[in-house]
Amino acid sequence: MTKLSEQFYQRGNQFLGCRYPFLCGAMTWISEPGLVAAVCNAGGFASLAGGNVPPDQLAAAIEQTRTLTKHPFGVNLITIAPAYQDQLRMLRDNPVATVIFAGNFPKDTEVAMIKDTGAKVICFASTESIAKRMYRYGADALILEGTEAGGHIGHVSLIVLLQQVLFHFDAIPVFVAGGIATGKMSAHLLLMGAAGIQMGTRFAVSKESCAHPAFKDAMLRADARDAVSTSQFDPRLPVVAVRALKNEGLRRFGQLQYDLIGLLNQGHISLKDAQEQVEHFWVGALRRAVQDGDIENGSIMAGQSVGLLEKIQSVQEIISEFDREIETELQRVKKTVCS
Repeated sequence: MTKLSEQFYQRGNQFLGCRYPFLCGAMTWISEPGLVAAVCNAGGFASLAGGNVPPDQLAAAIEQTRTLTKHPFGVNLITIAPAYQDQLRMLRDNPVATVIFAGNFPKDTEVAMIKDTGAKVICFASTESIAKRMYRYGADALILEGTEAGGHIGHVSLIVLLQQVLFHFDAIPVFVAGGIATGKMSAHLLLMGAAGIQMGTRFAVSKESCAHPAFKDAMLRADARDAVSTSQFDPRLPVVAVRALKNEGLRRFGQLQYDLIGLLNQGHISLKDAQEQVEHFWVGALRRAVQDGDIENGSIMAGQSVGLLEKIQSVQEIISEFDREIETELQRVKKTVCS
């Protein structure tokens, strides 16, 4: 018997080239070849986290992933990373199925360059205006990410973005992200018109995730209100908000901003150098938490869906459970509507 979910999966599956339109959000230090391949082999879609990885190392990760899965996968690029331009040039000569631009706006010429390689381009949209701009620039699909998400985030909740963008934007597939951790919720997002669902936090604590056991344990113990976003203290130092669990590392980031603002006031540092120090802080703090298990001084980037985590599961278990929950909820809705 044909499952109800299949008709709602169709657009996302055709675009991504996978069985289920469930994306694993790219997470620096976590979205490495092992996890990416595991998600793709289980029927979902995942991307290598470009972060600030040197292009030769990113190219090696791409080749390693190709040995682990025959399914399409992507590469996520952070447009504000120092290695970004070099990564772009590497992907021009070593194309992948999909490139996801994150962090800030890619230039229209950069989108065109990647599309010329034959890759599909997905851009993040955290506001209505960004969604429209990325479409004008040539994005093939969007990821509508609410502020509930972990890591670098925007300032608008997914609930509002659904009404502003998803309900009025059907020109290209729109995937949704931010605060999602259950198939039941995902079923209603698909009913609203989403082409698929992206999760990061739940995959971060999967069995295949390379994150340190202490990192995973901190996530499992956390409540939704423990995942807080950082603030911007001075408009001269535009800081992309980051959502992470409250700890000493998060406090130190606030102190870093104050220190950098003081140096800017004294003319002892350029704005570009200050912004780079902010990004270097997050890369280093995240590595300490993910790889070393320093959950007090490192950065435990997590979305508010962390409060919905219950246990460590394999990627296959997560995806299969999601699929079952979505089908069950769609059948319940159908029975309710048709009764």
